[in-house]
This record gives sequence, C-alpha cells and structure tokens, in this order.
Amino acid sequence: MSELADLETSLDDFYRGRFQAEQPVATGHRSGSDALLIAASLPEDASGELADLGAGAGVAGLAAAVANPALKATLVEKNAQMAGLAKKNLRLRSNLTFANRTGVLQADVTLSGSKRQEAGLKENHFDYVIMNPPYNHDAQRASPDAMRSEAHVMGLFGLDAWIRTATAILKPGGMLVMIYRTEKIGEVAACAQGRFGGIAIVPVHSKIDAGAKRILLRMVKGSRAPLTIMPGLVLHENDGKPTKLAEALMNGEARVIFD
Repeated sequence: MSELADLETSLDDFYRGRFQAEQPVATGHRSGSDALLIAASLPEDASGELADLGAGAGVAGLAAAVANPALKATLVEKNAQMAGLAKKNLRLRSNLTFANRTGVLQADVTLSGSKRQEAGLKENHFDYVIMNPPYNHDAQRASPDAMRSEAHVMGLFGLDAWIRTATAILKPGGMLVMIYRTEKIGEVAACAQGRFGGIAIVPVHSKIDAGAKRILLRMVKGSRAPLTIMPGLVLHENDGKPTKLAEALMNGEARVIFD
C-alpha cells in the first residue's frame, strides 16, 4: 500500500503469539500495556459489535476479538497510515482466524451529527466501545513527530468529542471501556454526566507502593447506577517483574475485576 511504503515497522507478538501486529518504529504511536488492559476490561465472553475508537494499528481491538470469539470488532482510525497498517494486520497469517470478524473504518472520532454517520459510524449500533483517548491538549508541549503528536494530543474539542461519539454509536445499555490519566478523572465525570452511569473505576499502579497514574473505567449508556471505585491493579513486583495477574491480563488469560 502506497501510504505504508516509507513507514518503518516492527512485527510484534501478543497473547503469547495468538495474534500479531505491525507497528511503527520511529513515528506514530505504539500500543502496549494500555491497549491490552482495555481489552482485558471487557466482560467475560463479550459478544455483539465493538468499536475501537482511535485504534491506531488495532492492537486493542484485535486483542478484544481474540479474547472474545463471539465479538465483531471495528477498528476506527483517522490517520491514513495507521488505518492502512491496521488493514495490513488483518491480513497477517496469525490473524486470519478472526479477521472475518474484524474490519477497519478510516474516520475521525470527533465528527458529530450527520458527518459522523456519513463517515460510517452508525448511531445506536455497537454493544461496546473501547478507547485510549489522547491525554494531552494543544497548549501542552507536543512531540515533534507529527503522527505521534496526532495520537497523543486531544485537539480542539477535548475528551467531550470522544465521549459524545461513544454515546451516539452505542446501543442503549451499551458499555464504554477506556483508560485515562488519573488527574483527569474530573474531566471524565463531567463528560459522562447525563450520558453514562454505573461508572466503575480501577486504579492502575505500576508497583504496590506507587500512586496510580492511570485509571481503567467502565460505564453504561443511560445507566443511573452510582460510581464505584474498585481495588487497584498492580502491574509490577518491586523487582520490576510483572505480577502474576498482570501477566495473565496482558496475555488474554484473565479479566480486570469491576464488580
């Protein structure tokens, strides 16, 4: 594909080789633990239709499809190169067993109204939405790499545009799963107001004695249930090795506990 001709990539194994993904080496965003934690935050045996907003090369959506055999995934990505890479990943031999349940949609997550629908994001269509939104804003120092900056900087309309789109495309009672920075929890709550309820939060700690810099969130469209904060998830032992639970989560062998 012409848009990928000059893009240096690496072929990365996930889930102990159950799926693979080509990702950029020197430009753009490389998915890792955050994407795998999002996939592990879906309910056991999730089924129906899932949208991965801002999918990049598609790691989170691919992981969700692998871990949930009854789930159909749509990888939604604005950047043409990253969308092209996601499409290429669906043709990898290791991914062929679930490729027929996975597709790529090149579209801007921040579109609204008729423009969003014209881009292919159908209203009230998905059972699940997963996303790892950019957490920086235009005023913050951006990476000099254009693709990486695009992936990490939120843009003019902020988180609200992402939450608005998730609300529009989810079915009533559909679930949004996301990971975000801990200090922005107030922003998430404000954007979810009147749209989502039953918000459950799992703090993510790098080590047992470290403060949580990220939070995993699940919320339900139209729910009136109260917010709950669950026990934190610890990713590493003090010696730097992954905890047994973290290793299982990163390999599609366990789920994050939200209730």
